[in-house]
Amino acid sequence: MFSFLRPSTGPACPPVSEIVAAMARGEMQLVDVRDTGELRASGKAKGAIHISLGLLALKADPNAPDTMLKMGVPVVLYCASGARSGMAAQMLARMGYGPVWNLGGLGDWIAGGGQVERV
Repeated sequence: MFSFLRPSTGPACPPVSEIVAAMARGEMQLVDVRDTGELRASGKAKGAIHISLGLLALKADPNAPDTMLKMGVPVVLYCASGARSGMAAQMLARMGYGPVWNLGGLGDWIAGGGQVERV
């Protein structure tokens, strides 16, 4: 749904099962770019890092000593529908992260069998 809102910076996003396995091995980062209120209302993908879109440029700056993301480790992003995570994917690609994928929305995570944790 709304695939036109999901600009890709490379090949198609891996399936949720592969993302979960790669995260368990420390080989992938999953980032929720929704606002804090959305997380409180619906939870977040299990194991995801929360960095709201408005803070992403600051919190993911590879030159900052307290960056929340690791360079050289693939990043998968999601939001509510895929629009904000698409913008986030483009931003991270410009910052030098890669590969970067837009999963879409939290519903896509759930539909793919991903677990949700309450925050």
